[in-house]
Amino acid sequence: MSEELFDVVARPAGNGEADGAAGETIVLRLHVQPGAGRAAVVGRHGNALHIRVAPPPADGRANVAASELVAEILGVKTSQVELVAGEHHRDKRVRVGGVEVGAARDALDEAIEQGQGAGSRGRATHGRR
Repeated sequence: MSEELFDVVARPAGNGEADGAAGETIVLRLHVQPGAGRAAVVGRHGNALHIRVAPPPADGRANVAASELVAEILGVKTSQVELVAGEHHRDKRVRVGGVEVGAARDALDEAIEQGQGAGSRGRATHGRR
């Protein structure tokens, strides 16, 4: 179900394990709704993960919140999540290093299932990395 949400990419040349991240690198497609009451996974939006974040888009705060939510969902450090496209748009792409592809699929499937099961509230987050 979540396979369409991300692409597995080759690790950039010369990028060692400086941040201690082992595993693959993926590029995850997001549809971000800023200014929500709280951060949550809503479900899918086409071939993207639909998320809500509390901060407004001003000064890139929504982008930071989106990166933090992705890190929490995938169980990685926030420093392993990098915005690569869509800085000023709702549709974004983030590169996530140091993830196991199977574990990423499972985590995204679970987040989507919980988001859809929570109705319009989505999957609330508990704490930040």
